[in-house]
This record gives sequence, C-alpha cells and structure tokens, in this order.
Amino acid sequence: MAARLLVYTRTSDYRHDSIPEAVAAVDALGSFDIEHTEDPAVLEAPLDEYAAVLFLSTSGEVLTPPGRERLAAYVGSGGGFAGVHAAACTEYDWPYYGELLGARFARHPAYQPGKALVADRDHPATRHLPAVWHFTDEWYDFRAGPRGAARVLVSADETSYEGGGMGEDHPLVWCREQGAGRVFYTALGHASEAYADPDFRAHLRGGIGWAAGLLS
Repeated sequence: MAARLLVYTRTSDYRHDSIPEAVAAVDALGSFDIEHTEDPAVLEAPLDEYAAVLFLSTSGEVLTPPGRERLAAYVGSGGGFAGVHAAACTEYDWPYYGELLGARFARHPAYQPGKALVADRDHPATRHLPAVWHFTDEWYDFRAGPRGAARVLVSADETSYEGGGMGEDHPLVWCREQGAGRVFYTALGHASEAYADPDFRAHLRGGIGWAAGLLS
C-alpha cells in the first residue's frame, strides 16, 4: 500500500486558482494515497496514520487551537510536514508555525520568468534538476531567510527577474528537522502551469517523499 498523505488546502486569505491542479498533480505522483481536505477538524484528530501532512497553498489562519497542538505533537514525534508556495503565508498568529516552516512570506514581485539556482543536488527534491533551473513564478521574498535553521536546496537569482527584495542570499527551497520530524518547503508553485511541468512534479515527489521518510 502507498503511504498516506494528508493534503490540506484551507484558505482564509488569498486563494490560488491553481489549487485544484495542484491537488490533482500530487495525487498523480502515484507515491501516496492522498486524503484531501479543507476541514480543520481533520487536523484535530490523531495524525499518526499519515506519513506526512502537506499544506498546499494554504493561507491565513487555517487551524483551530486543538489542531495546532495536534500538528506540533505529530511533527515533534516524527511525522513529516511539507509546505508548498503559500504555505508560507499561513498561521501568522502562531509563532511555532514560523519556526516549523523556517520562514514567513513577506512580499512578491510580479509573476515572471527567472532563474532558480540549485545549490544542493544531494536531495531527492533536486537531484534531477539542472544547476540553473529556468522557471516562472512569483519569486517570494521572506521576512527573514531560513539559512542556519534549514538546509537550503535552491535559491533565487535576483539578477534574472525584476523586483527581488532579499539580495544575493534568497532561499526558495529548503528542508529541516523539527524534533524527530522532517520538514520540506518549496516557494514555487503559484500557477496551474507549474503542476504540469515534469521537473516540478519530480521536485514535489522528492520533497514530500523526503519529509515522509520514504526517500533519502
């Protein structure tokens, strides 16, 4: 049986039009038996049956206090957590979530082509990628970078697009450990087109699989 993955897409702020395509793409990876929900009560129940929990372009406050407690305990005891794109725009009122994810969204320039620099290819999310990955996205800026608390896998080349605000050190994709659990985050994935891109799908498969403890 495939590992179970809880895919959570609840939004209380901006909602991405790409969410249906994103959920379908994760399901089509074939690596997981997914359960997709936007019901916060699902995260109030025990999460041990899931290999990982995926926040897929969530936004705003999306968890109840019991759900927050349950998620923190789950990751701390060895559960996997993955966040895609607007997962960084989520749970601003919960300090633990910022620590868990590694950084919080600040702003983004216009959706445009640019270059992602793959600094670490010794990870299942990046092994298939070229050193310079041409991509089109919103190129998120963060309030503070995760470097030091996370292993940075991919960074943005701000010279390749207009409006970057972090300078030379601009992480986009990273992974880290939280207690006994694994956390993976990618800032990419704004538009529906991303989820039809084979390289991006492989990126998701590797990152989520790593968080779930299925890949190393």
